[in-house]
Amino acid sequence: LREFGIEPEVRVMSAHRTPHIVSSFAAEAEGRGMQVIIAAAGGAAHLAGVVAGHTTLPVIGIPIGGTELNGLDSLLSTVQMPAGIPVATVAVGGGGATNAALLAIQIMALSDKDLKDKLHKYKIKMVEKVTKKDTELQQRIGN
Repeated sequence: LREFGIEPEVRVMSAHRTPHIVSSFAAEAEGRGMQVIIAAAGGAAHLAGVVAGHTTLPVIGIPIGGTELNGLDSLLSTVQMPAGIPVATVAVGGGGATNAALLAIQIMALSDKDLKDKLHKYKIKMVEKVTKKDTELQQRIGN
């Protein structure tokens, strides 16, 4: 997010241990200028759903691994939201965190041309990195 000039608000909260803090945070987020909320949680992973129940902002859930089920429990908890409480869910682990940030940026870029331009440049850099790796590989194997 910072790479795109977005200063995130980062907090530690628990849907089960601090439910009053979570509900206040989510209910007040839009008034503080937030546009998207990313919620990462492991185990029962109810955080994103609880947040989504207290706001109309888009919520992206990141299921965290590290449990006995290697994040499968987190994934299922995050993706199984009841009708009316949407949570966009990304992959378990580090790729999920990156994709959550990029999805949030894509949502915000719908109404921010500068952010959209930065996103286009980011995607071009990804293409350039992959094509450079391919060129290097082709040279190493003699193609």
